[in-house]
Amino acid sequence: MTKELLLLLTGATLSLTACGQNPSAQIASNTSQPPVETKEPNSPAYKPAFAGQTRVAGVKTTTNYEGKVLTSDLKNPWGITSLPDGRLLITEKGGTMRIATKDGQLSAPITGLPTVNANGQGGLLGVRVDPAFAQNRMVYWVFSEPLSDGNLTAVAKGKLSADEKRIEGTTVIYRATPAYKGTLHYGGRILFDKDGNLFISTGERSDLVTRPQAQDVNSGLGKVIHITKDGKPVAGNPFIGKDGRPEIYSYGHRNVQSLAIHPVTGDLWEGEFGPRGGDEINRVQPGKNYGWPTITYGIEYSGKQVGDAIQQKEGMEQPVYYWDPSISPSGMTFYSGNNIPEWKNNLFVGALSGMHIARLVIDNNKVVGEERLLSGENQRFRDITQGNDGALYAVTDQGRLYRIDKK
Repeated sequence: MTKELLLLLTGATLSLTACGQNPSAQIASNTSQPPVETKEPNSPAYKPAFAGQTRVAGVKTTTNYEGKVLTSDLKNPWGITSLPDGRLLITEKGGTMRIATKDGQLSAPITGLPTVNANGQGGLLGVRVDPAFAQNRMVYWVFSEPLSDGNLTAVAKGKLSADEKRIEGTTVIYRATPAYKGTLHYGGRILFDKDGNLFISTGERSDLVTRPQAQDVNSGLGKVIHITKDGKPVAGNPFIGKDGRPEIYSYGHRNVQSLAIHPVTGDLWEGEFGPRGGDEINRVQPGKNYGWPTITYGIEYSGKQVGDAIQQKEGMEQPVYYWDPSISPSGMTFYSGNNIPEWKNNLFVGALSGMHIARLVIDNNKVVGEERLLSGENQRFRDITQGNDGALYAVTDQGRLYRIDKK
């Protein structure tokens, strides 16, 4: 009997050698627990494609940690990222950026940003700073741009002024066309890859008329986009020289509000909203089709089936993990710090309707354990990042900034 099989049979949830994690910490934190989800699924007839695709065994952190509120004075924060000096740059949905210190002091709103349509799910969304920010002070962000024919997901860049009061030279580098007169499903996350290029997530704008564009490789809706810092397609993208937009990296997505790169494998992972149930975590591979709206583990909000009510189809990728009922996964990050060794290389996902942070233990590209953190805070966790001090920092729709770390 293999060690891996023995671990599964005895209820343990992680290979001791996975991704360089600490074996003794994993033994302590990943003993057998019931699944964290106890509610009935919306779609009990829908069955997972493989064992462990949903409702895996629970895990429990043994390290004494805390989630400390640094401030409650943010206004609908949406994105958070670290500055080189350890402070945090935060977007607020209404169209402003703020800088927060590690003790929760907030700057005045940063000016010079383009107008956003903050209705519905729109606004100033994900944000990242240039890997060379210490030298060039460049900031990149996603926003819902109002145009004469509707709204769309746009990406812009600009330079943070020396006095940190404004963004200078703002330039829109990418627009996920076509525009649509709706205010839902913009996607909105942004991430740098190891080569200094950008991954961007877009939504399919929610409505029945736009939904099919997630499957259309000549549309920018419902996609993961891969562009340079000037907004050009990255060399080697899967649709270059083929039918389809050259900036597209993957397609068949509903509303991706989570992007993260695994610190060991370098793989891109994403989280996206299902409708009523069927929230997903995917390992994103170039050129792959992730199925929406043809396959899904969710149903319409009305209770009706989505399309033909199928969950598997040849040529369409299965999610690594899904939730039913929904938790509404928003920002996420892999933990690569050393403060809490049992969290090493785990994925942390902010949950909006779930009102917690989901900790997912991943082994060999499979989710093997799940924990819910800060579930007693009654907060909609919008985004989470790791600071350069090794702690996790999260923002909530209600305006809080949390520091999550070992006590």
